[in-house]
Amino acid sequence: MSLSATSLRAETTLYQASIVVPAESADEIAAALEAAESPAATAVTLFDHGGGRFEVSAHYTEAPCAATLATLIHGVAGAAGIGHMRIEPLADSDWVTLSQAMRGPVQAGRFLVHGSHDRGRIARRTCTIEIDAGQAFGTAHHASTRGCLLALDRLLKPGLLNHGHRLCVVDIGTGSGILAIAAAKTFKGRVLASDCDGLAVSIATDNARQNGVGARVRVVQAPGLAHPALRRVRPDLLFANLLLRPLLELAPAFASAVRPSGICVLSGLTHDQVPCVEARFRSLGFRLDSRILLDRWATLLLIRHSSRNIRVRD
Repeated sequence: MSLSATSLRAETTLYQASIVVPAESADEIAAALEAAESPAATAVTLFDHGGGRFEVSAHYTEAPCAATLATLIHGVAGAAGIGHMRIEPLADSDWVTLSQAMRGPVQAGRFLVHGSHDRGRIARRTCTIEIDAGQAFGTAHHASTRGCLLALDRLLKPGLLNHGHRLCVVDIGTGSGILAIAAAKTFKGRVLASDCDGLAVSIATDNARQNGVGARVRVVQAPGLAHPALRRVRPDLLFANLLLRPLLELAPAFASAVRPSGICVLSGLTHDQVPCVEARFRSLGFRLDSRILLDRWATLLLIRHSSRNIRVRD
């Protein structure tokens, strides 16, 4: 689920697809347009029309097929209340920068995530994170990222983690690095993050530096835990904001890696995918602490059993 970080300047013709939808469907439709690989959007924006209606707009470097977009939208939100789609060329402009300015700050518990365009209007504090929309997923506008931040907010309360020692935190599929940055801002110790995309590794590293935690966040390129640095650690806390299939495939590796009484925060799941993920992790020695449900997306907070005698099977 990505936005293009490359500025598309005057020599590039862009196209805008816009549709007015019910407010309760707007976030999910925007997320689907962001996630689509064909056609791939360079930016997605939301405008509040009032009266319970939002306009969702997506920008493309080539004119998209209206029928393809309509099928995508109806597949996630149905047809009820969905307006007519408009597709039109845009005047020359840096639309990625403009789309960032249209996205306001996002509050998730104690965390406030904003873009660089809001820097002068946002007071700097420990839990403020600056992330611009880019080619790496993760600005907290999507419910899966927001759910992970809310889970971290819960973990910062007394009871679930020993905040007195230097925690080992791992973030798998880090994208923009937002979760690794949030953990580094709130826990002692170093954070190890990974992504299979080399561009995401570069973006996450830059974002950690921009947010003042570059010295404590290391980002490596690897799928899952397939990196020597990741194989050497026993996380107290592991984030994985992925999708259903990789979460199921990585479950045994997570169970082997996470310390007894350690915690996995899993997201990137729709509500109907939760039961099979819970069952998979329960069979590998985890118990459910809580679920966070936002806009039809789910975040799971799972705790590894304290017994060291649980046998992990692939």
